[in-house]
Amino acid sequence: MSEAAHPGSCHCGAVRFTLLSDPVELTTCDCSLCIKRNAVMTKVPQADLRIDAGAEHLTLYEWNTRRAKHYFCNRCGIYVFHRKRAAPDHFGVNIFCLDGFDRSRLPVRATKGESMTVECADPRPEWPGPRIQS
Repeated sequence: MSEAAHPGSCHCGAVRFTLLSDPVELTTCDCSLCIKRNAVMTKVPQADLRIDAGAEHLTLYEWNTRRAKHYFCNRCGIYVFHRKRAAPDHFGVNIFCLDGFDRSRLPVRATKGESMTVECADPRPEWPGPRIQS
């Protein structure tokens, strides 16, 4: 655990959380969901994400394999974090939800989400990735 915790929230403040470790890098992803929500995330172990208030305002969005769990505030609609598909014991946290955090000092790494397998009986054409028909 770092010396300083990093508080965060959605836009309306209904969902509040704290990162208990220091972010070390940021990631972007080129999957269709991340592109549309313009996500810039930091990866943290599950134990380092504490929900302080508003768990009842978290809305879950799942698609494709349903392994990733994307959470949004049901009041203001802001994406706050998601349980990662490839590392389900970690969360990707929306760096823009951290209150007063200076992200300029962190390196940004692009990840290749568009090459993830699309497992859907009727995938939309704009969803990249190899198809596995159900």
